[in-house]
Amino acid sequence: MDLPRIFTIRESEHRIHNPFTPDKLATLGRSLRLPAGTRVLDLAGGSGEMLCTWARDLGFTGTGVDISTLFTEQARARAVELDVADRVEFVHGDAAGHVSDTPVDLAACVGATWIGDGVAGTVELLQRSLRPGGMMLIGEPYWRLTPPDEETAKACHATGPDDFLSLPGLIESFGDLGYDVVEMTLADQDSWDRYSAAQWLTMRRWLDANPDDEMAVQVREELTTEPARYTRYTREYLGWGVFALMRR
Repeated sequence: MDLPRIFTIRESEHRIHNPFTPDKLATLGRSLRLPAGTRVLDLAGGSGEMLCTWARDLGFTGTGVDISTLFTEQARARAVELDVADRVEFVHGDAAGHVSDTPVDLAACVGATWIGDGVAGTVELLQRSLRPGGMMLIGEPYWRLTPPDEETAKACHATGPDDFLSLPGLIESFGDLGYDVVEMTLADQDSWDRYSAAQWLTMRRWLDANPDDEMAVQVREELTTEPARYTRYTREYLGWGVFALMRR
């Protein structure tokens, strides 16, 4: 049980596996106005940067669950580095279907709604771990600009223009599920660059160190094509944000 290796090669040097910078992650945490001692469940939480920094800066506690062996190891090391290992724990496991044994104050899935087969299923999954009156975080893409055709949508790693909503449409969809949107923090093109462009140097250095690896051909193909694809399509058309929700 693990992520495909190509994903961990690309993002092995990332602490944040989405289009947020440390400043945006900190802004999101402060914006929630939750007290020290807030209990968090972070599903598909990657290398644990959100949970670890919020434990350090905001006094939160909690558990992160991720399917990647590498990212789980990095999260545990980060907790030790930031001296919060007594407040957070990281579990290697499949976040799909994971429900906390004890209700939490904040349940999050920041950028991995495939664990619930989409936004609606992920919202339902997170709700199962929340205490009454608790808050959830959903990280999700949306169209900054509507793709003019299917080719453009596929170049943004969508199957077609209907895969994502506009920003107003996404927010309205949360209302249709019975939730108030009570906060949001959005990526911008600069923070997208820090997520995507940083992968190129990681791939190049990996190739230099592993020229005979069985993955080298695939990594070389990605490094050759990805900068132009990203700047032509994803950077222009795709937005991303984290939305704080409370049940009505």
